[in-house]
This record gives sequence, C-alpha cells and structure tokens, in this order.
Amino acid sequence: MHKIITLKSMSLSKRLTLTALFCALCCVSTAVVTVPLPASGYFNTGDVFVLLSAWCLGPIYGVLSASIGSALGDLLLGYALYAPATFVIKGLNAFLACFVCWGLKKFIRKPSLDFLPRILSATIGELVMIVGYFLFESILYGFFGAIPNLLGNGLQAVCCIACATLIVSAFYHIKSVRNFFPPLKGFTPTRDVN
Repeated sequence: MHKIITLKSMSLSKRLTLTALFCALCCVSTAVVTVPLPASGYFNTGDVFVLLSAWCLGPIYGVLSASIGSALGDLLLGYALYAPATFVIKGLNAFLACFVCWGLKKFIRKPSLDFLPRILSATIGELVMIVGYFLFESILYGFFGAIPNLLGNGLQAVCCIACATLIVSAFYHIKSVRNFFPPLKGFTPTRDVN
C-alpha cells in the first residue's frame, strides 16, 4: 500500500507553492495565446488552468490562483480595466467548477465516468465567465456593444472545457498525479486505486 498524497495532507507551504504554481500557469496561459475579440477583450486559454486549479486545489486555493493569475494576465496584456472584473469572474468560475464537481461526484461513482462531473462543472463555471463578461462589457460599452464578444467567449469556453477535461483524463492514469485531483469517493481515500 502506497501513501496517498492529497492537498488535505500537505503542509501549508506546499499548498501555497501549488497555489503560486497554478497562479503562474493561469497568468501565462492567459497571456501567451491571445486573439483579440471584435468589440474588446481577447480569446485566451487561461480558463484551462482556472478549471484545473479549481479541481486540483479546491475552493480556497483554487479560487485564489484562478483569480490572481487571470487578473495578472490582464495587467500584463494592457487590459487593466478588465483586471478587477476578471478577478471576480474567474474566482466565481473556479468556485462553481469546484463545488459542482464535488456535488456531482457523489452521484457519479464510476471511475470511468470521472469526465462527466468535470465537463458539467466546467460548463457551469464557463457560463459564469460568459455572463460575467457580458454584464461587465454591457456596463462599459452598452448592451449592443457587448453582444459581439459573446461568440468569442463561448468559443473560448468550449475550447477550455475540452482541454481541461482531456488533461485531467490523461493525468488520471498517472499514479503520482492522480491523487491531486479529488477521487470519486471524496477527499479521504482509504487505498490507492490502480
């Protein structure tokens, strides 16, 4: 029997290190792949790591890394006006993705169906992102000025949901990494599953 490493069993310094790592990943993935959207803002792949941080780090550390990393990405790209909204929107995205995934895993217990709670929770989280930016841009540019970015944000959401789910599915088969993503039986696994 191998010792299982979970976030809950880690020291505070290790948790903060993982939070900083995911914060950096959110920032870099937000800033590296960018495509300007028609009205304002930009398409990016940062939500992949927003979702992964939520699933891996949970509601506190995952929300912190998603919020801070994504807002820093906005600041680096010159979208300082968006940074406060991004901080809130990405934090809500991560928070909902985490809790919805945990809730759904209570009903979906087959390891082979682990992707279902992740896809559904990511979809809810990404809907928050789409609606959040639409409301924010409606305040800035008016209702009709915010409409053109709905398609771009929707495409970003679909791409990021697919990528995050594929990454977790791939990592779930690697024994040393799998335990960072909460197993189907909750956060206190009793034995290592091969």
